[in-house]
Amino acid sequence: MRSVEAQLLHRPPGLGAGDVVRHLLAVQAQDIVSALLAFRARSATLARADVEAAWHSREIVRTWGPRGTLHFVHRDDLPWVHALTRNDTAARRRLAQEGVTGDDLLPLIGRALAGQGPLTKADLAERLAGRASGQGIVHLVALAAHHGLAVLGPPRGGKPTYVHAADWLGAPVTPEPDRDRALAELGLRYRRAHHPAGPEDLAAWSGLPLGDARAAWRAPAPAAPAPQEPVVRLAPAFDEYLLGWKSRDPILAPEHARAVFPGGGVLRPVVIAGGRIAGTWTRKAAAVTVTPFADLVDPGSLDAEIADVRRFLDAAG
Repeated sequence: MRSVEAQLLHRPPGLGAGDVVRHLLAVQAQDIVSALLAFRARSATLARADVEAAWHSREIVRTWGPRGTLHFVHRDDLPWVHALTRNDTAARRRLAQEGVTGDDLLPLIGRALAGQGPLTKADLAERLAGRASGQGIVHLVALAAHHGLAVLGPPRGGKPTYVHAADWLGAPVTPEPDRDRALAELGLRYRRAHHPAGPEDLAAWSGLPLGDARAAWRAPAPAAPAPQEPVVRLAPAFDEYLLGWKSRDPILAPEHARAVFPGGGVLRPVVIAGGRIAGTWTRKAAAVTVTPFADLVDPGSLDAEIADVRRFLDAAG
């Protein structure tokens, strides 16, 4: 069984949004509301405004991270995470598919972003003057991000924004020059938040080759977290508790896998009870609907979780 304590799902007191991100190493953030709800699942006191304030203050940063997907990363961890995850191959391939070509793509997007503050895709389209459109713009920003020149800013009018790293953070993101040191930090931090696990799990989570994961595993192992009372928790779509390992079999019965992963890259919000996936749930405005796989052990805890989702989102989302 995987440790809900390692994932902070027992909700230890006193953690700010930055503390949660630093412990988990990175929080999947392709879908912003789901990412915000991942903080709620790990804190009884954080409000949505607290997490957004940590983002606006640059304590946590939304950028391309493990597996080339968008994550929240703590600002202090950007250099060594960037050293291990920077790879512009996919971005350049997607740019070619979008018809965005040329030898000047990196300076092109750098000039478009520099000194402007957060820009929407429409803003960038205007500044790029026809050189890129649609998803080609996003892949241009991803190219810049892999070279430490761009991150994502908070949404404006419900639209994602993109910003030059020097404008947002004071300087471009410079990768940790000692790769062995970065791997050792990765091994320590991953194992602290993912227990039990092995190098194969780290490779699957990080997107690194298995050889790198095994090298990272040589770092001293942190102490296993002390077990707490079983909890019922509503975890959001794309939660790290499901994404952090190579196999989900220890927490998700094979007969229920399709309900959680219907295909097409969808990973539904789940009910965690006693460390296992016990159902799925959906939210529409203030209404939360739970579809359990079987009777939950503690319906009272489930009701409390539903109420806390409303509390976190202030019943307005």
